[in-house]
Amino acid sequence: MEDLVSAGTEFMDHGTGTQGESQTGADFRSDFLIHRDLPSELMALGPISMNYAWSWLTGGVDLFRDLAPRLWGECEQNPRLLLKRIDDLILQQWAADTEYVARVNAFDAKLRAYLSGAHEGSRKAELKTIAYFCAEYGVHNSLPNYSGGLGILAGDHLKSASDLNVPLVAIGLLYRYGYFRQRIRHDGWQEEAYSDVFRSELALLPVFGPDGGRLTVSVHIRGREVVCQVWLAQVGRIKLYLLDTNVAQNIDVDRLITGHLYGGDQETRIVQEKVLGLGGVRLLRKLGIAPSVYHLNEGHSAFLTLELAHEYLEQNPDASFNEAAAWVHDRCVFTTHTPVAAGNDEFLPEMMKTCFSQEFVDSLKISLDAFFDLGRTDPKNDMENFGMTVLAMHMCRSTNGVSEKHGEVSRNLWQRMEDPKKYRYLGDDVELPYDLTPVTYVTNGVHPRTWIAPLFQSLYERRIGTDWNKSLADAGEWKAAVESLPDAEIWSIHQNLKRLLVAFVRKRLQVTDSGTENTINENANTTDLLSPDALTIGFARRVAAYKRWDLILSDIDRLLRIVDNDERPVQFVFAGKAHPQDRTAKEILQRLMSINHGSGWQSRAVFIEDYDQEIARYLVHGVDVWMNVPRRPLEA
Repeated sequence: MEDLVSAGTEFMDHGTGTQGESQTGADFRSDFLIHRDLPSELMALGPISMNYAWSWLTGGVDLFRDLAPRLWGECEQNPRLLLKRIDDLILQQWAADTEYVARVNAFDAKLRAYLSGAHEGSRKAELKTIAYFCAEYGVHNSLPNYSGGLGILAGDHLKSASDLNVPLVAIGLLYRYGYFRQRIRHDGWQEEAYSDVFRSELALLPVFGPDGGRLTVSVHIRGREVVCQVWLAQVGRIKLYLLDTNVAQNIDVDRLITGHLYGGDQETRIVQEKVLGLGGVRLLRKLGIAPSVYHLNEGHSAFLTLELAHEYLEQNPDASFNEAAAWVHDRCVFTTHTPVAAGNDEFLPEMMKTCFSQEFVDSLKISLDAFFDLGRTDPKNDMENFGMTVLAMHMCRSTNGVSEKHGEVSRNLWQRMEDPKKYRYLGDDVELPYDLTPVTYVTNGVHPRTWIAPLFQSLYERRIGTDWNKSLADAGEWKAAVESLPDAEIWSIHQNLKRLLVAFVRKRLQVTDSGTENTINENANTTDLLSPDALTIGFARRVAAYKRWDLILSDIDRLLRIVDNDERPVQFVFAGKAHPQDRTAKEILQRLMSINHGSGWQSRAVFIEDYDQEIARYLVHGVDVWMNVPRRPLEA
């Protein structure tokens, strides 16, 4: 219901009540309003900055970057922070620039039309609401609520749903400290630091209930009720609701449930996923949203199926768990993302007992053994851990991988769950009254307007038409459109983007103190670093052994001969983070960083620390070749 959501997109707040930092300092936030006046001519920048559509609609980024380019970089492309920090004189100067004011008004009109208009060919009227659950969302780097590919996929999914006007609502968690910030020492070793997002300015709105008070949900965890407040991120036409346990009503340990993305021990992960699954369903009920489909993007949210079963049995007291499971099964779909064990959460039974009360298990009308069997591939093995992927596969009507090969690998991986009988039996003869469907696949896509360089988008608009984005839906139509583009113009734009990448790298890697040893992540003088004329290979992903970062190092002499070839020069741009607890990955990274051997490696290879979406855009736009060498078939 719209009346449950704060409509407060205003930039100013002159109230003296109990809002924001004036009440609680940085420990708690009740809003992210910025207390300053904008010139009347630029007032539209406030609401524009509160909807992430500015990040992909043509002209949105330029509006903020052009105000103060250097400050834009210092604020890490966060328009809210930019508008808070920018000097009044600069604002007034732009307010007096009639051309810029016209651009602001034109973009404001475009955004309003986009938000209110239906996409041509939209099936919104034919569809009921889809609830999309995910543990992380990479909407934009100014909302640091993601760690890697899963989050980027989820963010692109929301943006594409917005463009297509799909009736989707998204549920996630707001992590106060997000994922770690990476720093590479002089000796090439990775160190981690965490930033408090409550000390920044985020494009998030507080959500209020019908009584005007802050909307909250509670989840019973470790013997007590944990309260979660709710934030809203506006992603074009899509609403992304984020649950946050950092509220005064909770004790310290519970405030940190939503402290770190993928941080803490196994118990922390269980309670985070309980907040996401159970709390997310309860939030939808308070918002008055009754989805026709629940999409579990990875197993982190699989507990939502238990909450749905719990709800069904409360509303149908004479029903059995079998009937509840069948009802849930018809409404849930599941996407699995990795065949690597570390990517599929499993929890010890004793930890599950700590985090789920006997009362909740009893409400499902099953025994504790049957409860555990929901997360086991072999119901007869009492020693098997509780797996979130297994729970999702048991309770969802479909399971898909994220590519054709990944679907095949996942089918083989979970083949042991197949039962010779028609139905799946659990403890105490509890029966899942449906067949377990095989794993299918839906190939991952990206949001084109996020990742295609603006220069190429301008080319498409000139040569294909302003609606070029719609051509992507028809492979034949898009192929013909691209083949009609002049080769010389494509090459000219690519070379331009490549020079931009080189300039970005030189600026990013320049430091005043580069240490006593040569490493490819820092340089006192970057004048001769990389060349726009060399074949540029990009390699950026999470640092993990199975992704084989060190494969390129298996023949150092050959690698250096390739790099030192003056007739056919080759250069490398690396970026990526190793998990804080993965020492092997950190050692791989350090070795890559410190290669020298008297070659040209130090001028033709670079590592950009603290990989994020902004860095990814420069790499995607500017490299000639994107390298990917994981150990088959361990990569999705």
